[in-house]
Amino acid sequence: MISRIAANTLIELARGYPILVLTGPRQSGKSTLAKSAFAAKPYVSLENPDTRRYAAADPVGFLDRFPDGAVLDEAQRAPELFSYLQTRVDEDGRMGLFVLTGSQQLGLLSRVTQSLSGRAALVPLLPFSFSELAAGGKAPADLESLLFTGSYPPIYDRALSPEIWHANYAASYLERDVRQILNVRDLDAFDTFLRMCAARTGQMLNLSALAADCGVTHNTAKAWLSVLQAAYVIHLLRPHHRNFGKRLVKTPKLYFIDCGLAAHLMGIQNPAQLAAHPQRGALFETWAVGELLKSRFNAGKTSNLYYWRSRAGAEVDSLIERGDALVPVEFKSGRTLNNDFFIGLERWRLLAGGEASPAYLVYGGEECGERSGCVFLSWRAIGELTV
Repeated sequence: MISRIAANTLIELARGYPILVLTGPRQSGKSTLAKSAFAAKPYVSLENPDTRRYAAADPVGFLDRFPDGAVLDEAQRAPELFSYLQTRVDEDGRMGLFVLTGSQQLGLLSRVTQSLSGRAALVPLLPFSFSELAAGGKAPADLESLLFTGSYPPIYDRALSPEIWHANYAASYLERDVRQILNVRDLDAFDTFLRMCAARTGQMLNLSALAADCGVTHNTAKAWLSVLQAAYVIHLLRPHHRNFGKRLVKTPKLYFIDCGLAAHLMGIQNPAQLAAHPQRGALFETWAVGELLKSRFNAGKTSNLYYWRSRAGAEVDSLIERGDALVPVEFKSGRTLNNDFFIGLERWRLLAGGEASPAYLVYGGEECGERSGCVFLSWRAIGELTV
């Protein structure tokens, strides 16, 4: 089993919070991590209809079965438990008593906010990071294979075909989440919407154009986008507000959490197609942003990532906010360093002046070093870029 970086974070947080909440996309390894990190605790899946009915009908009796706490998987499926969990942990006083997991951000987090505020620590678990894959000896040998395969654990744990697994994931888990959160009857239209979103990964979101291309209303597209966010399928990267005397765009950029799922939805059928594919750069940027998010989430922190773009077209792919400092990062999928790769970073440094922080370039080659006052990192070394 590939070790998860978030395991240490969970164990540390268990010393200071009575409840831990482990959320993230379906099949990202939440149950496996919770059971391994807290092996001494009973494990209960609330996906089981009989268990769920018991928890709903007699929440006090259900919790009495676990005097020393438990791992409650898919906890949002039994909303009746949350108020009783609050009372139980308040009376008990011990830390790290219950571990809740869930795949739906809306259903789980809204109940945590309402009933367990101040008592629960949240850790989003995304699919494997490249550092985790490398440490486990499972990292793809080349960039094209990585972008095509993505990072979902079942593909690596069971040596599954990425193409077949992604197809089944989209058809089963994503559609099920849609049905649970929204009453969507036209799944064909939603499938088209999903593919159109994949085609726009790494781009600024134009919701009206997206809705028009899919033949749905603006409000429908907005609701479906919220579902994809809630299911940890996409992430909207917000623009940073600092203007340096420039007018800024205010539109978020859309990214898929997993580049392999996005590649599948684009119709890419094998890694070789990615060598000269027009979406190679967008998928590389999608992967890189996902890696930076994983670094934050695995440490139990919220995202501190933004992008920056002026209305005149000056842009930095990602800004890492570190207190008052903003660290600019560019992503280029090319294998050979090119002076053009550094233009955006140099322009940023001129605009930022004395406020400029060290700049980074992550690219598709193998070397690491420094050029034009910027640090450049091979894609294999992205884990060295701390956020």
